[in-house]
Amino acid sequence: MECTIDWMGREGMSFAATTGSGHLVTMDGAADGGGRNLAPRPMEMVLLGTGGCTAYDVVLILQRGRHDVRNCRVQLKADRADTDPKVFTRIHMHFVVEGRDLSLPVVERAVKLSHEKYCSASIMLAKTAEITTSVELIDV
Repeated sequence: MECTIDWMGREGMSFAATTGSGHLVTMDGAADGGGRNLAPRPMEMVLLGTGGCTAYDVVLILQRGRHDVRNCRVQLKADRADTDPKVFTRIHMHFVVEGRDLSLPVVERAVKLSHEKYCSASIMLAKTAEITTSVELIDV
């Protein structure tokens, strides 16, 4: 896996990231740090990447179990250290999973498997952050 990050100019703190798969993502800083607030912060990208990683796992685990999953949303809330390096210290992930005839134990098991075995991002962040989860089911 690889990516390239390019500073977008002397007028701010915007960066363009090109992924190895050929996708472009823009990042920017807050105004008090020289940015113009035009795009997500780099640490927001870390958090959203983690949410995407675990959502992917949960949906795949449920599909492979032949469960009728229709939608999955993960709402993440994180706290960071007050001093540098401002690592994540706590992350809560609330999963809202929609489907037909899903049971709470089945979805909770998928979340647990993601966090203990498959999601590289959350397993890595668990080295510095306490990660908690909750699950909400919506029967459709």
